[in-house]
Amino acid sequence: MSIRDALERVRERIEAACQRAGRGPDEVTLIGVTKTVGPEAVVEAYEAGLRDFGENRVQEAVAKIDAVARLGVEPHWHMIGHLQKNKVKLAAGRFGIIHSVDSVRLSREISRRYGSHVPVLLEVNVAQDAAKFGFAPEEVATALKEIAVLPHLDVRGLMTIAPFTTNSEETRPTFRRLRELRDGLALTELSMGMSGDFEVAIEEGATMVRVGTAIFGPRDS
Repeated sequence: MSIRDALERVRERIEAACQRAGRGPDEVTLIGVTKTVGPEAVVEAYEAGLRDFGENRVQEAVAKIDAVARLGVEPHWHMIGHLQKNKVKLAAGRFGIIHSVDSVRLSREISRRYGSHVPVLLEVNVAQDAAKFGFAPEEVATALKEIAVLPHLDVRGLMTIAPFTTNSEETRPTFRRLRELRDGLALTELSMGMSGDFEVAIEEGATMVRVGTAIFGPRDS
C-alpha cells in the first residue's frame, strides 16, 4: 500500500471514530510519526496532504528536518519522544511543539534555550509504568503551577503513552483518566493514541494522535 493510500485509510478511521464520539474530524490533528523514516517518505506524505510530523529522537530528527527542508518541504514538526536536557539546544528552533515535557527541570531548560514562544504538553505517566517517563497523575497540578510561569513556554495540554496491548479497548481507562486530568486543569490539548489505539483515544477526547506504522508501515526499531 502506498503512503497516500495508507494515509487516506487512517483519515477514514479518524472520521469514523469522530462520528462515534459526536465530534468533528477537524478537532483531531493527525501527526505522522517518522522515526526511522527517510526524508523522501516525509515528502511523499506531505504531498498527500499531511502537514504534521513527529520525531522521537533529536539527533535523527535534526538531520531529517534539514534534509526535508532542502527538498523544499517545511511541515510542522512535533517532538514526541523523550527529550534529554542536553539535547534541548539541538531541538530549539526546529520543533514547533514539544509533547514530552516530563519534568520541571526540563521545562526550565526549554525556557532558557528557546528564544521565542513554544507550545508544550506535559507528559503524564498515567499507568505509572516504571519503564516510561512522565509526571505521576497526582504531580501534574503542582508541576503546572511551576511551569506555567516560565518565559517562552505555553502549556497547551497533556500527553501520555498507553500500555502496550493487543486489545485497544484496554487502553480506554488510561485515555479517560488523562482527559479528566486535562479538564480539571482547564487545558486544551490531549496528545494520546498511536497506530494500535488511536480510535479509542479519539473516542475519549484526543485532540492529537501520533500515528506511524499505520501510515509508513512497520519499522525495525
